Amino acid sequence: MTEKVTFVTEGGIVLPALTEQQMREVDRIAMEDFGLGVLQMMENAGRNLALHAIENIHDPEAEIVILAGSGGNGGGGISGARHLKNRGYRVRLFLTRDPSELRGSASAQYRIVEQAGLTATAASEAEEHIRDAALVIDALIGYSLKGAPRGITEDLIQMVNAFSERTLALDIPSGFDSTSGATPGVAIKPHRTLTLALPKTGLREVPGELYVADIGIPPEVYKPIGISLEPFFGAAYWVRITAVE
Repeated sequence: MTEKVTFVTEGGIVLPALTEQQMREVDRIAMEDFGLGVLQMMENAGRNLALHAIENIHDPEAEIVILAGSGGNGGGGISGARHLKNRGYRVRLFLTRDPSELRGSASAQYRIVEQAGLTATAASEAEEHIRDAALVIDALIGYSLKGAPRGITEDLIQMVNAFSERTLALDIPSGFDSTSGATPGVAIKPHRTLTLALPKTGLREVPGELYVADIGIPPEVYKPIGISLEPFFGAAYWVRITAVE
């Protein structure tokens, strides 16, 4: 049985943390019972990711590198790339797959950003841009880790850890198990993590600052999994949190 893990906001509000299984059920309830669309929640994630990144960029001319996988986390990263481009920031996007191989929501987000004039750069150029970036955004895997990262994903994680001056992870740093916090292989070492909806139990093992962002899920969505939650974002779209020891 998974140990109960909680986090606390800077305002003193205690938040429960979710396992991967619970988060999957939350996503299902939000979509099937409440009618929230995956692209709708992904758009909220991408916008918050972009605005959070802007808060951490002191030079508006500096380049932001976004590393995106082929799943939902990657779709959030691609959405964030578009929002940053819309605000005039220099964005360099790298994908773990050829754009033609993307499916579902990640494919939909890429079609939009491509029409807006931003296309993925070849992975062979990633190291050069990671070295020079003011910020690297990790949107490679998310909460669905299945074993140690392999192939281009593993290579990108190693580059980030070796050369990135500042790294912002979306939801959970790639390579960390979202439930246990274990790292079966290489894992991103972030300066900050912007998790979504509620924190994941595995974030207790993650270094760096931690924030949780609103993606539009009502508190009532959590009731079927036994979580009673009052609104906690207030006027903000994300809040800083720390693990309760």
